[in-house]
Amino acid sequence: MSFQEKLAKYADLAVRVGAGVKKDQEVIVNAPINCYELARFVTAKAYEAGAKRVVVEYGDQHITHALLKNASEEVLSDFPQWRVDGLLGMIRKGAAIISIVSADPELMMDIEPKKMGLFQKAAALASEEYKNYVMQGNTCWTIVAHANAPWAKKVFPKLEETQAIDALWDKIFEATRMHEPDPVKAWENHLNLLDDKLELLNGKNFVKFHYKAPGTDLVVGMPESHKWIGGGQLSLTGDKFLPNIPTEEVFSTPHKYQVDGTLASTKPLVYGGKLIENFSFTFEKGKVVDYKAEVGQDALANLFATDDGSMYLGEIAIVPHDSPISNTNVTFFNTLFDENASCHFAFGNAYLLSVEDADKHSKEKLDEMGVNLSLSHVDFMVGSGELNITGTTASGEEIIVFDKGNWKI
Repeated sequence: MSFQEKLAKYADLAVRVGAGVKKDQEVIVNAPINCYELARFVTAKAYEAGAKRVVVEYGDQHITHALLKNASEEVLSDFPQWRVDGLLGMIRKGAAIISIVSADPELMMDIEPKKMGLFQKAAALASEEYKNYVMQGNTCWTIVAHANAPWAKKVFPKLEETQAIDALWDKIFEATRMHEPDPVKAWENHLNLLDDKLELLNGKNFVKFHYKAPGTDLVVGMPESHKWIGGGQLSLTGDKFLPNIPTEEVFSTPHKYQVDGTLASTKPLVYGGKLIENFSFTFEKGKVVDYKAEVGQDALANLFATDDGSMYLGEIAIVPHDSPISNTNVTFFNTLFDENASCHFAFGNAYLLSVEDADKHSKEKLDEMGVNLSLSHVDFMVGSGELNITGTTASGEEIIVFDKGNWKI
């Protein structure tokens, strides 16, 4: 199969399994300009699936870099609202969203932390309603990745550029099951296995988890109204979609105020175009009270400056160490892949789909329930072959959930 044929099948997977595009539905495609070829395939496949209209929103991280490098702090603090409002109007009418990601992990390393922080906060404020609408499950959405030269060289520094790009594409296709004779069927089988784990976790009614690993000794409480979700999801209108391609995780919402102890990262994180490595946190009553990073301390400071909720957890996710992406032994420097190779948490906004009847409650009530709300949502990885997780049920029974990085239930 030629690369073009693989790319077309990849686009079809994003449309059919990822966003679940239906007849007469509008579709938004978000894509970096260097991903135009995949964006064209996605557009064609969406129309083949019956889409009424496909709107492609191109971005260019180099143009964003020029803005951050040269614009005043006043300009960076004023994100153009019109860039969000048109898309918000479309998703309110039921548009599906397909996002293609293809970042240079180190492009923004020379940007002043203060400027980056102002820009990120302004963008988050402008898109708050849009993001909340999506995260509440009002529409179907998916994210897929596209290789690029800087990213490929970061992942495979010993290879020549062309070889590195080919190697990265091969890993992307491997992780997304594109090497299978029937990728759509392969995904259906995989999602059935994830459903089995969801049934187990939801059936046990865990009230807290204890994480133990080198640098980590953390107790995480769970809200009474939490539920475990993952793999394929249902929108509030009952439509199936797969938010991340690939995905290996099951996840839920931790209790905002019931997280205590220490937590160490196991993989690098790229946030706002800046690399953060070897970082750790101390929590008291849910809030980060101390943090440090060998690389990227300023980037962490920017994250926590977003709002109060950015210093609390909004997601708990379980991924076995013995899983396809983890077994590649590759650090992707990309959250879409690295979070699906490792147990992880996220600072910031909770996925309200993982809270029973979340859409019926006010912000104040959700906070009272222990559900975190924030402008940000940033995943970071904590899993390894040394991670043990013990769950405690409502009846007080302790159950080993993870032993040496893998499932025990």
